Formats: sequence, structure tokens, C-alpha cells
Amino acid sequence: MISFILVVLTLFLIPGPAVLLTLSQTMKGGKWNGILTGLGIAVGDLIHTCASVFGLSAILMTSAFAFEVVKYLGAAYLFYLGITALIRKTKKSEKAKVQKEINTKLSFRQAVLIEVLNPKTALFFLALLPQFVQHNGHSVFIQLLTLGMTFVILSILYTTSLVLLSSLIGNKFFNKNSNSSKWMEKTIGLVYIGLGVRVALQTQE
Repeated sequence: MISFILVVLTLFLIPGPAVLLTLSQTMKGGKWNGILTGLGIAVGDLIHTCASVFGLSAILMTSAFAFEVVKYLGAAYLFYLGITALIRKTKKSEKAKVQKEINTKLSFRQAVLIEVLNPKTALFFLALLPQFVQHNGHSVFIQLLTLGMTFVILSILYTTSLVLLSSLIGNKFFNKNSNSSKWMEKTIGLVYIGLGVRVALQTQE
């Protein structure tokens, strides 16, 4: 378990799509928006963990068709979010506050969908977790589930730490400046589109 935790913490040092998504949502909507995004990503990881434990992720590894379907669904969803952010007009006063509350509520669901529809995440768990299973008589099912839950908990702690740090920057530079907020919205759209391109270009290898 100690070895697994060290490996996971090392992987967290390499910024990936989850980090970019969490940071961009924090800058856009503040601390709670970022925290909910991180929780959504963690729930998506938990779903992938369960899929790996039950062997469902193996389908993505062996079936090119299933991999392509999941990949393009994920890419299409990211493109949709990106284009929506790019064309959305900046609201002011009370409308802006209402829109921000709605966006915060959507952050969790969007993050779950984005993480679940990333086939590389499924293959990652399928490849990583079995490497730390011990043949000591204990249930493999329980070991895999424990490792997956440990990853999810570490992920929540990591993304929450990032949110708390980045929200300070967001509060100082973006939330009080409508022009900066407008450009942040466009930047978020570009991040989504960039992640969509990354997902669309993924291969099983």
C-alpha cells in the first residue's frame, strides 16, 4: 500500500486533463466550483475502479469498436462544452450570480461525465491496480477495490489542495474584473476543446 501511495503521488506531480479541468473551473467559478469538479472527477475514477474490478474495462482494451465509441462520445461532449463556453455571453449583476450558481451545480455532473467518457482512464486503472495485488490469500476483489478507493481519496485531497491555492489567485485577478472574467470563460472553452482533441486522438496502445 505504501508503494502504491508513493506511485500515485508521483503521478499527481505530472499535470493531466483532470488537473487542467479542476484549475480552469476554479478560476472560472471560484472555490466551490473547483471542489465540486474535483469530486466529480473522483466519482468518475471510482466508476472506472468498479469497472476494472468487475472486468468491464477489459472490453475497452480488447474491443476496438467499444474503445472508439467511448472515445468519440467523450470528445464530442468536451467539444460541446468548449463551443458553448466560447459563444456564451458574459452576464452581469444578478443574472451573473444566478448563472454562477447554475454553473457550480453543473460542474460536478460535467466532471463525472468527462472522466467516465475517457477510455484512457479506464485502461489506466486496468493496468495500474493489478500491479499492486498481493497473492497472500486475501480476496483479489477486495484488494483491487481498496486500491481504487485509496486512489480516489488521494485524488480528492490533491484536487482540493489545488483548488484552495488557485482560488486565491482567481479571487484576486478574475472575480472582480468583468473583462478578465470574459476572457477566462473563453480560455475555459479552449481548454475543453483542447481536451476534446486529446481524447479524440487517443489510441488503445
